[in-house]
Amino acid sequence: QVQLVESGGGLVQAGGSLRLSCAASGGTFSRYVMGWFRQAPAKEQEFVATITRSGQTTSYADSVKGRFTISRDNAKNTMFLQMNSLKPEDTAVYFCAALDSSWPSPESNDYPYWGQGTQVTVSS
Repeated sequence: QVQLVESGGGLVQAGGSLRLSCAASGGTFSRYVMGWFRQAPAKEQEFVATITRSGQTTSYADSVKGRFTISRDNAKNTMFLQMNSLKPEDTAVYFCAALDSSWPSPESNDYPYWGQGTQVTVSS
């Protein structure tokens, strides 16, 4: 069973950048499709991005496309989310999630393994 720990959140001004990391342990990282999700106060959790096991295929929510980049380093059991041109509406707790499957999914209910989340706050 894989355990996930996010890091890299913080407070940044609008237009700035942050890089989130998700460190995995306790499982074979390369067998998992990985995803990033986020939840803003008083809002539903929403899909941000997914990446296939090899890292060759990625998918993004329309709201972050062109600004965020998901990647992974299977040798280091770590996934990343590079966030550029941040906006106040990107403020949320960001979660990484793992799915033991060949196919990525934008549905949070499909992911059984989750990290504890890291707060990202973007000031205007």
